[in-house]
Amino acid sequence: MGAKDIEEKHLEDYDDVFADIINVNLFNGRQVVKPESLENAKDKSRYKAIDGVIREQERDVAKWWKHATVRIAFLGLENQTNVDREICFRLYGYDGAAYRSQYGKKQKYPVVTLVLYMDCKRHWDGPKSLKKSLQIPDGMEKYVNDYHMNLVELAWQTDEQLRMYRSDFKIVVDYLIQMRKHKGDYTPPKDRLKHVDAILKMMTAMTGDNRFEEGRRLYEESTGRKVNTMCEALDRIEKRGEKRGDYLRLLSMVNNYVQNKKLTFKAACEDLGVEYKEYMSAKRFIKRQEARQA
Repeated sequence: MGAKDIEEKHLEDYDDVFADIINVNLFNGRQVVKPESLENAKDKSRYKAIDGVIREQERDVAKWWKHATVRIAFLGLENQTNVDREICFRLYGYDGAAYRSQYGKKQKYPVVTLVLYMDCKRHWDGPKSLKKSLQIPDGMEKYVNDYHMNLVELAWQTDEQLRMYRSDFKIVVDYLIQMRKHKGDYTPPKDRLKHVDAILKMMTAMTGDNRFEEGRRLYEESTGRKVNTMCEALDRIEKRGEKRGDYLRLLSMVNNYVQNKKLTFKAACEDLGVEYKEYMSAKRFIKRQEARQA
């Protein structure tokens, strides 16, 4: 399991976030599943592959929905940042194993898996059912059992659906919707975050953009306070970008003056009315940035 997968799952593993995702996408926003009614399920199962080798499979996030000691349902989440044309085989294996584990037991419950699709550039264009993934000979189709995936295209959820979210997962959905609608332009919301570390790490893993965690570091170093909103996390990044632009213009002006007038940098700063300390600060700032990017 890669670090990217772990960070994407961490936020969803919180009971309040998991319940929120289920309530919005299964129950149209009604608060049916309560966080306190969820129990973690380490859903690993084994299967014998065609080559005879025993292999292990594991869901991204899975929980039992319970009432007291009675299991009401088994719920799973799978994250997809790109189209997997063979995903129905994997999902069928997960759900089949969850049903097989109930064999011989008095208590039986349904198994539901949601696939959270996180691409904001194109719709899912792969098969959404097992039959669509198979090449079925003529005359056999009615005998082949089908399996339909429960796909949630987060970037294409409506404004009404977005308003239904009550947890930090709303930030993820809002980001994807904004990126789709505005072609990469993102305005961070001021909603207060509950799971700051998990949401920033998920955003970094999902987007491959380290501004989220870098912004948090800059904010906390400069203010001495913890980040509470996505707006705060990105605020110092934007300010640093403005500062970089100002410093680059200052360095360019002084450097050009030095070349044209054949002066020292200190003399050039005096002629231009620039404090030499400010020039040196700008030089060190740009050098540090370039070292980080190297």
